[in-house]
Amino acid sequence: MKSVPQIVLAASLALGLATIDIKSASAAILNYAFTVDSPINKGQGFFSFDDSTFSNDSIPEAIAKSLSFQFDGESTIYTEQDDLNYPDFPIVYSIGQTDSVGLEYTFNDKLNPDNFITYEIVGESFTALSSSSPNTELFSGQVSYKKVPEPTTLGAILWVSGLAWILKTKATSMKKVKI
Repeated sequence: MKSVPQIVLAASLALGLATIDIKSASAAILNYAFTVDSPINKGQGFFSFDDSTFSNDSIPEAIAKSLSFQFDGESTIYTEQDDLNYPDFPIVYSIGQTDSVGLEYTFNDKLNPDNFITYEIVGESFTALSSSSPNTELFSGQVSYKKVPEPTTLGAILWVSGLAWILKTKATSMKKVKI
């Protein structure tokens, strides 16, 4: 009778982990958060893509969906429709044989359109270019990416953790009653 909580916990953990593995093995909509860090501008964004739509090119690529980006301290939100080459861009591409991805996204400054600034994100590089004087780099920075876990993954982790906490609390209270 003492091993029932451990069996339930082990079964719950196995079920939760099995769900995580099944989801990650199949084609799915993947979500990524990204941050831009440069001496002049910093910002944060989000995009998603369907990994089953990757091309068969030497560098696999897919169209980015649900893209939103915002510079810190600004209310303007940039979307995939702001890309200068929309609807063929922005794209997500796979970096090497890893799970790493890069984004290719080019957009004009909407907050101050008279400044003639074009922003470009290519992989881990962020560049501000003068659109009035082509190929003139104004400043540059870095882009970093972080995969956002799927809700089912987070749900399974929370469920297993909650069940483990309940069983531990119950076991502790049973020990107190026996004393």
